[in-house]
Amino acid sequence: MSDEYFYGVTLSASHQSETWDPEAKAEYPRSNKLLIRQALLGPDAKPDELNVVQVETMSLQDAIKIPVAVLKAGETRHARLDIEFPDAPVTFTLIQGSGPVHLIGQHMLGALVEEFEDMEEMEEEMLDEEEGDDSQFKDEDDEEGEPKGKKAKMSNNAKGKAASPKKNAKK
Repeated sequence: MSDEYFYGVTLSASHQSETWDPEAKAEYPRSNKLLIRQALLGPDAKPDELNVVQVETMSLQDAIKIPVAVLKAGETRHARLDIEFPDAPVTFTLIQGSGPVHLIGQHMLGALVEEFEDMEEMEEEMLDEEEGDDSQFKDEDDEEGEPKGKKAKMSNNAKGKAASPKKNAKK
């Protein structure tokens, strides 16, 4: 089970960079994921000044630095981002402009690592039990060569003859 928390940071001339790294803190022994939904330019941003937010994080093989938002008062005051960062650390930097630029999103906390291990064990046990149940049914069906349902349809009456549908219809 995971928990979601609001995440927000403001970048400005006096606070140009912020790093998200919950794994560096002992208070977060769970899996973490960051979702950045949007970047907003504050109402006191300088007119006609470009504000560029860059993100630095790990890609599959190397660290990557790339701009994720370019905002300008009077033109673009917000940008919808919907960027997911499954691994920490992630550093946001205001590389141009004086802001303020607000980054808004969600910090997702997953289950404890121990809980994941317990869940995997439970799933394996359940799969083993299901496989055991299936093999039990197969053994019952294979004992006499036909499934139980077919045996019931093929049964004979006390005289050894098949029941006549006409006799049953007259009653």
